[in-house]
Amino acid sequence: MTLRRAWQMCVGLLLAAGALAAQAQTVVEAVSSSVQGGVEVVRVDFSQPLDAVPAGFAIQAPARIALDIPGASNGLGRSTVDINQGNVRSVNVVQAGERTRLVLNLKSPTAYKATLVGKSLIVSLEPVSAAAPTPSSVPVFAESRNRDTQPLRDIDFRRGPDSSGRVVVDLPNNQVGVDIRQQGQTLVVEFLKSTLPEGLRRRLDVSDFGTPVQTVTTFQTGDRVRVVIEPKGAWEHSAYQSDNQFVVEVRQQKIDPNKLTQGPGYSGEKLSLNFQNIEVRSLLQVIADFTNFNIVTSDSVTGAVTLRLKDVPWDQALDIIMQAKGLGMRKSGNVLWIAPKDEIASKEKLELEAQAAIQNLEPLRTQSFQLNYTKATEIAAQLTTGTGAARILSIRGSVIAEPRTNQLFVTDVPGRLEQVQQLIAKLDIAVRQVLIEARIVEASDTFGKSLGVRLGGSDLRGVRGGDPGYQVSGSNRIALGGTYNAVSATTGESSGTLDTTNTTFVNLPAVGQGGFTPSSFAISLFSAAANRFLNLELSALEADGKGKLVSSPRIVTADQTKASIEQGTEFPYQQATSSGATSVAFRRATLRLEVTPQITPEGNIILDLDINKDSRGETTAAGIAINTKHIKTQVLVENGGTVVIGGIFELTETENEARVPFLGDLPAVGNLFKNKQRTSSKQEMLVFITPKMIADRAAAR
Repeated sequence: MTLRRAWQMCVGLLLAAGALAAQAQTVVEAVSSSVQGGVEVVRVDFSQPLDAVPAGFAIQAPARIALDIPGASNGLGRSTVDINQGNVRSVNVVQAGERTRLVLNLKSPTAYKATLVGKSLIVSLEPVSAAAPTPSSVPVFAESRNRDTQPLRDIDFRRGPDSSGRVVVDLPNNQVGVDIRQQGQTLVVEFLKSTLPEGLRRRLDVSDFGTPVQTVTTFQTGDRVRVVIEPKGAWEHSAYQSDNQFVVEVRQQKIDPNKLTQGPGYSGEKLSLNFQNIEVRSLLQVIADFTNFNIVTSDSVTGAVTLRLKDVPWDQALDIIMQAKGLGMRKSGNVLWIAPKDEIASKEKLELEAQAAIQNLEPLRTQSFQLNYTKATEIAAQLTTGTGAARILSIRGSVIAEPRTNQLFVTDVPGRLEQVQQLIAKLDIAVRQVLIEARIVEASDTFGKSLGVRLGGSDLRGVRGGDPGYQVSGSNRIALGGTYNAVSATTGESSGTLDTTNTTFVNLPAVGQGGFTPSSFAISLFSAAANRFLNLELSALEADGKGKLVSSPRIVTADQTKASIEQGTEFPYQQATSSGATSVAFRRATLRLEVTPQITPEGNIILDLDINKDSRGETTAAGIAINTKHIKTQVLVENGGTVVIGGIFELTETENEARVPFLGDLPAVGNLFKNKQRTSSKQEMLVFITPKMIADRAAAR
């Protein structure tokens, strides 16, 4: 056989093998749409029958149904088939590698059912009705595939992330039908063809968990188990099933206009998935095709999962799958690496150990840093404090602070020097300053009133040679006087003199107020010979005084830096020492303001205040007493605003009355035998604080 003849035979065999391979491959030959018995049907004809119904999923917005046919190719000659009939707009046939994806572009989202008839794939679409559906026609979360009723295993409640409430139901298998719907302010979940054990028929009060869910009530109704969830406030829910576990999650509704979809941290496009015992790797490939991310799956990711999801963001669906299989994820750009959590942790540990080994071998470098607003010694102390991950410098690193030029000299590996430079850039900045003005106002209001009387009388007949006193009987006489000395002087028993001091019967004059003598008025009743007298003096004084003392300390300080200002007097006093001698000590009475301001991101100012207002008090045997007034508090004040942080109000009222017994109790006339005093004193102290951020130096002048 010649070489040419052998080459022709080889080429012929290759062409025949290619023709056989082309005949063996499944080819999409035609796509059409029709209405059969009121149901819209999309028919896809293939060159040979399919082995199984292709896997697929539905998307709500935009409304689409996607079906993947492995080992198929597009034989239509075009990628888009326009239908524009009923609910179907068009059908896209896209070939990627060894499979072909059929995408049905719908006008409205709806459920579908795929069946195989000979060499054709029949996709039946459920009708979309504009009227409100009846309860019997509403599609359920999952259709029931159980022939007999089976008992639920457990019902539990848990608190999820973001204060969400999760109702977790353990099903007997993954074939249990589930229906979930919202009725008013309650959420009703029904498990079809199920029974409820006696131990699970209960009402759970879960209000103490701090979630929107308040109660969960479970009971049997016919051949169904009904779970009624009662949340409060504005809420939203989602439901998913993984193998034999069904979860309903209720969370507080959060409206974020910047997110594509509202939810607890999930913003992906919504999709619906319904798979029975699908391999996890294949399910991840479906999500990768749906998104713009490239998913790299580790070889150790194995196993299958049964999943039913409706209207769930794709990133939440991916999170549910990874939680069900103990997987973790790391993102780099638009590439997602998915592997078991232990494998990810082990790889990251090896990377960190390699980086640590490189640092121990990396050459050191010295770099200087000029500080402008912060002291070099303070930054050096912060760089060297801490151990392990909290330490800025590496184990081999060192720092030297030069206070004269305010520089830092840091020796370390280049990576740590970059961290030091970033830290210094954040710390070495100009600190904003705050002017704090305090006004301490002390006001006093005093009032005093005093009424008094003096009553006296004398008989001068005995002193002037006549008969003293008054005849009682026969030769007996009686003399009257204000005191014993006055009576004896009246009768001549003694040679004492009579004056206004010893002839006074009642001596209750008014008391002076504020250093002033009371005003008085006197009247005397006497005989024609001017030798018998009855004297009366009325005295009264009323005083009213008002005073005001304003102290206004002011101080300027940096943000979060304590400052104080003080003014006062030190009073000396004698005190005994241990040797028995005396020494001079001093007691201070000062006005003191201590404050620490903190500027908030909103521009307000938090003030930690400590204010003392002392004054000299009474002088005692032990020394000088100090009257103190003290306020310590923390307040939040707007920039330039004024707030009253505290005040002390004192009211002292006294009433005194002195009178002669019996005579002072007589009506009207009793006032001549009384002394009345009434005083009232009001003292009030108020403290006003005004903080102001200083934008430039001119504001502080």
